[in-house]
Amino acid sequence: MAQQGSTYLDSLLNLESLRKSLVRQEDSIIFSLIERARYPINSALYDDDDKINKDPPAELSASLFHFFIQESEALQAKAGRYTSPEENAFFPDNLPSPLLPPPDHTPVLHPPGACININEKILNLYLKTLLPLIVADGDDGNYAATAASDLNCLQALSRRIHFGKFVAEVKFRDAPEDYTLAIRAKDREALMKLLTFESVEEMIKKRVEKKAMIFGQDVDLKENDSNGDYKVDPSIVSKFYGEWVIPLTKSVQVEYLLRRLD
Repeated sequence: MAQQGSTYLDSLLNLESLRKSLVRQEDSIIFSLIERARYPINSALYDDDDKINKDPPAELSASLFHFFIQESEALQAKAGRYTSPEENAFFPDNLPSPLLPPPDHTPVLHPPGACININEKILNLYLKTLLPLIVADGDDGNYAATAASDLNCLQALSRRIHFGKFVAEVKFRDAPEDYTLAIRAKDREALMKLLTFESVEEMIKKRVEKKAMIFGQDVDLKENDSNGDYKVDPSIVSKFYGEWVIPLTKSVQVEYLLRRLD
């Protein structure tokens, strides 16, 4: 969970600090994917018809996976997780209030844009696109451990993608004149062009691929070189960043900027 306090939040208004945070978040995402790849697909976990339990309790109105995520978020909400502007719940409706008062700090995000939450897209993308690429077929019955790994992956991805709000805020503050005209015209295409730096995106894709190679190797003290076996295919990590993580982050930035003058 993110550290709270004005000093930490103030650091999020510095583009260099944001870049460093995004680089660190790459590690969290890759390690969470490696951990999820330990388990097979375990499809019954996500089945709304509940093939795990022939006589499901009333609490399981949806899949065991959805139940696990909702209950975990409810517990974390009580502990104050979602008082942090970095955190966005996957099931934000009817979350319980935190047990302690929220921290007293000046908001760093423009209020109309702070509430942007695209976790529904992230969840669908994770379940339908990413999971089949990184896990094997089969069912080992480790549903709780699998769901916990899913939650770690989802929260890491959500945090990274929604960091686009902070990046957009900093970029707007640094050069409001560059964005104001496009914002007033509601020109999403123009904003997307302002936010796109292809050389940076290529560097990110190469970096996460290399990290996946390094983090995903089995360490063998008798071998100097990798045998080419990785816990998660590095090319998949690079592709996932290039085709989904980066575009979704920019989409968040655009939506935030469109509300920046409200």
